[in-house]
Amino acid sequence: MTTIPADPPRAVPPEPHSSPDAKPTSLRRVAAASSIGTTIEFYDFFIYGTAAALVFPTVFFPAADEVTGTIASFATFAVAFFARPVGAMLFGHFGDRIGRKRTLVWTLLIMGIATVAIGLLPGYESGVFGIAESGIGIAAPIALVVLRFLQGFAVGGEWAGATLLTAEYAPPGKRGLYAMFPQLGPAFAFFLSSLTFLIATLTLGETSSAFLDYGWRIPFILSFALVAVGLWVRLAVAETPVFREAQRRKALEAEKSDGPALPFMDAFRYQWKEILIAGGALASLFSLFYMGTAFLTNYGTKSLDLSRTFVLGAGMIAAIVFGLSTAASAMWSDRVGRRRVILTSCVIAIPWTLVLFPILEIGGGFAFVVGLIGTLLIFGIAYGPAGALLPELFEARYRYTGAGMGYNLAGIFGGAIPPLIAAPLIAGPGAIWVGVMLAGLSAVSVVCTILIVETKDKAMRAEAEPAEPEHSLVG
Repeated sequence: MTTIPADPPRAVPPEPHSSPDAKPTSLRRVAAASSIGTTIEFYDFFIYGTAAALVFPTVFFPAADEVTGTIASFATFAVAFFARPVGAMLFGHFGDRIGRKRTLVWTLLIMGIATVAIGLLPGYESGVFGIAESGIGIAAPIALVVLRFLQGFAVGGEWAGATLLTAEYAPPGKRGLYAMFPQLGPAFAFFLSSLTFLIATLTLGETSSAFLDYGWRIPFILSFALVAVGLWVRLAVAETPVFREAQRRKALEAEKSDGPALPFMDAFRYQWKEILIAGGALASLFSLFYMGTAFLTNYGTKSLDLSRTFVLGAGMIAAIVFGLSTAASAMWSDRVGRRRVILTSCVIAIPWTLVLFPILEIGGGFAFVVGLIGTLLIFGIAYGPAGALLPELFEARYRYTGAGMGYNLAGIFGGAIPPLIAAPLIAGPGAIWVGVMLAGLSAVSVVCTILIVETKDKAMRAEAEPAEPEHSLVG
């Protein structure tokens, strides 16, 4: 497990208008707040993906055949990716206007409420804890889509804020290291989501009606306790010093301007190229991750006939490897640069995705574990530096908005579309074409990553940035 370096904790002054006795925020607390927050947010996000693979076709789409039910289930999974840019714009606006900390509290609350509500939602033909025992019909999948949209909406604002929290506090030369901590959240979350479903399966039985009736709901309802912990940690963190500098500068500029600026308008006006290029560069990252988690969970149980307990256990092992590769690549990027590390992942991903499904079709648990671990290992290499790269690409006054939009645009390209296309490809021309699709996305990411100018030595302090960006960070 990577720990925060033992050099003396750097502290920042209390927020303006706070009590003079208020304690400064240490980097250890900032790292903990960002990592715990993203762990909770992505835990909520991933348990949906696991449930979509294992039980949602039966609970919410019982009239459909197996392939149609799987496609419909993953369609609800994809809804969140289209909601994420909406959340990125709205929360990015408030994150750039009122602060990173307060915005992150709201993203956590919305995610927690939506996730618990999914756990309490009756099925198409089944009730929940004795309520609506015959189900609620078509209202069930409709409500599921709405709640899934809210999950994506919240995650759309979460990632950028959490990475900004650490990147804007980080000391010079260690931005990749500190921005790593929110990036570890998905690894922890994938481990926890697999663990909770594994416990529910072992306790209630893999094929029992109890698991379909209420066992799968337990991980969703338990997220309430995790959200409470996350709120407690986040409320103890002060606003970032970079944001406070940007606010002071904005106040001075506002006196000379005709009206308030809109962060998302400024982000698109000055750095639309960075948003598009970042979306393309990280598309491979998303395709590897969501194919390697939600989709392969379904593929392992349905197409390879592996037991649910084996697939979930394999997911826990893969999550550990994913976390280690994320940490190593984030620290490596402080030495050699963000672009080089992400480019390495994208280049390796092209041949790997072409051989992934032939490896899986060998059959057996070992081939599945190799395919899953290899996919998440390559993903982690790119994911580690991304937490520093995106904040570095954008100016402080619209950094939350710009970083969030670039990240979530990549989520649509790589996270929403591939799982939807993969199921009919496997049912039709064959699984090898899924690999061809993923390889094509990785090739696009190679080109886009090459177009990014290295950012690791860029100053992030608001006072170091021009009022009107005069040049692009994309070459």
